[in-house]
Amino acid sequence: MSDKQAVSVFIMCSSLGEAQEIARTLVEERHAACCNILGQAKSIYRWEGQIETGAEFPVIAKTTMDCTDALIARVKDLHGFSVPAITVWPIAKLPGDYHDWLVENSGPRGDVSIA
Repeated sequence: MSDKQAVSVFIMCSSLGEAQEIARTLVEERHAACCNILGQAKSIYRWEGQIETGAEFPVIAKTTMDCTDALIARVKDLHGFSVPAITVWPIAKLPGDYHDWLVENSGPRGDVSIA
C-alpha cells in the first residue's frame, strides 16, 4: 500500500455539461482517477447579501492529497462560477487494491517523460 492519502474532492457545477467537461478533463489529465457526476441538486445559499436558490450538479473526484492543488487550480480554470464550491474530504479507509488503483491512476505517470 502506498503512503499517498486518498481523498474525495466534492465540486458543485452549474450544469450537467459543465460537470461532464470538468470530470472528463480531471480524469484525462490524471488529476483524478475517477469522477462521479451525481443527479441534479437544489442549492440554497447566500450570495452577495441575498438568499439564492439554484440547480447544481455535484461531481465527486477520487484522487490523492498530493494531486489536490493542481486539481483545484484546473477546476477553477474550467468552472463558470467566480467562487466555485470545491471541498476536499479525506477517505478514512479503502481496500488495498482500490487504493493502489487510485494511486496508479492519479498524478503524473512515472513512465512518461515530459519534453
